[in-house]
Amino acid sequence: MAKVYFSKEITPEKVCELYDKVGKELPGKIAVKVHSGEKGNQNFLRPEFWRPIVEKINGTVVECNTAYGGARNTTEKHIKLIEYHGWSNCFNVDLMDAEGPDTALPIPNGTAIKENYVGKNMMNYQSMLVLSHFKGHPMGGYGGALKQLSIGCASSAGKSYIHSGGATKDQSKVWGKHAEQNKFLEAMADAASSVTEYFGDNIVYINVMKNLTVDCDCCEVAEDPCMRDIGILASSDPVAIDRACLDLIYAATDDPGQKHFLERVESRNGAHTIEAAEKLGIGSTKYTLEEI
Repeated sequence: MAKVYFSKEITPEKVCELYDKVGKELPGKIAVKVHSGEKGNQNFLRPEFWRPIVEKINGTVVECNTAYGGARNTTEKHIKLIEYHGWSNCFNVDLMDAEGPDTALPIPNGTAIKENYVGKNMMNYQSMLVLSHFKGHPMGGYGGALKQLSIGCASSAGKSYIHSGGATKDQSKVWGKHAEQNKFLEAMADAASSVTEYFGDNIVYINVMKNLTVDCDCCEVAEDPCMRDIGILASSDPVAIDRACLDLIYAATDDPGQKHFLERVESRNGAHTIEAAEKLGIGSTKYTLEEI
């Protein structure tokens, strides 16, 4: 069974402690995948929160451009927003798809797509720390480690390819070709599997259940949090950590915002991404939760 470590205390220091509990020393040059936050979004986790863990492992913060209109869909705009949000003041930041060509990662056993397009700069790293703000998502139902691996690591063209279930890499056409919901979720799982295959055992995942809104950090206009903060989770298994987060949401029966959050997850069939990822063999929904 996978091991997931959990703490109700949400501090930068506790992030570092849970990382140590996972017991995996990441080798070589380390990519630290974060969400840079859309312009106007009030819920994303700021660089100051992540600073101790990034400095602890001497990592490079990485991001990729988006596939929708906003302040992050071109390299020029995204770099300006990264500066505005303070990321480049705190860290070395690598926009992995700032310049093409993208790298195509093969997915021979993919259910919806057979390759995943990522920024070519991913090839400069030997390991990855995936830092996720766990929350809802307008399209995927929820966002956690698997979304960071898939949509998060995909280039702008790669994001379009995932959203369209392999129909197009053109961000100007993707929203007219968005895949059927389950195919989209399966494409996310496929893409996530290609990143885990690339890095092998050299990945650690940290999910922070804070600012629990039904909307993603990619939303310029997002709902305020509807649930109380729950805690931090860490694991070397992306399937287990996302499943554990959802289980903690289901267990929060005394929280008045729980039903609203779960409506977002369930109406989009969000757990299907976890199920599809498990079928691909990149993790297990069977886990033990150890509270720290």
